[in-house]
Amino acid sequence: MNSVGHNREMMELDVDRLCLGKTDRFDLWATFLNEIEAKVVAEIGVFRGLFAAAMLERCPSIETYYMIDPWRHLDDWNKPANVSDAKFDAIMSEALERTNFAASRVKVLRGRTQDVVGQIADQSLDFAYIDADHSLRGITIDLQLILPKIRPDGSIGGDDFSPNVWQHAKHYEPSLVFPYAIYFAEAMKLRISALGFNQFLMHFREGSPPVFSDHTGQYPSATVLAALEGVARARRRGGVARRLKRVLDRR
Repeated sequence: MNSVGHNREMMELDVDRLCLGKTDRFDLWATFLNEIEAKVVAEIGVFRGLFAAAMLERCPSIETYYMIDPWRHLDDWNKPANVSDAKFDAIMSEALERTNFAASRVKVLRGRTQDVVGQIADQSLDFAYIDADHSLRGITIDLQLILPKIRPDGSIGGDDFSPNVWQHAKHYEPSLVFPYAIYFAEAMKLRISALGFNQFLMHFREGSPPVFSDHTGQYPSATVLAALEGVARARRRGGVARRLKRVLDRR
């Protein structure tokens, strides 16, 4: 067994160790990528390049880093980050400047996942990180299209794996990375873990059935109904707290 496969297998068996003592998602993923000695990585949803810069700086084993992002206004994307083309041009420039120190290792694929993913060879990625369109439509497309690009012993990670589907105001699309990613992992016979900082790790483990492992205690159920009920409970608690504050303020 090669060293990369060995390291990845060890990480799969001890996800708790991966999470232990981490200060933020950058610390968590840099630890993971260094342990698996990732060479080829893709990020979907680069935005200002903060995550890309952190991984390129902290993970010397990375030889190729695909930065996938449309960096343009999308008429069918109902999220607060969908700004004007002029603002996106400035955001892209910021991302490129932030990762310029590693320009020889970076491949910029400007466009939606469905438009540019064909430029990545099948089964070539050690790891893909998804932090793009968190709507149900977006996470469905990104997971479906990136999976064939992952090596047989590779992994997929992502952000905004939040038990609260209403991350923004109610007139925006809900964020459904959770629980959709769990259903996708089950369908594709992958293991998936909740890691903290609203992150998920999806990985292959030969001979083992698909399993959802919650290492945070935030996900008692992997159903849409539970996610919506959890939001309702939180809103009720918030409403009670606001009413109590108003009463106390009048005293």
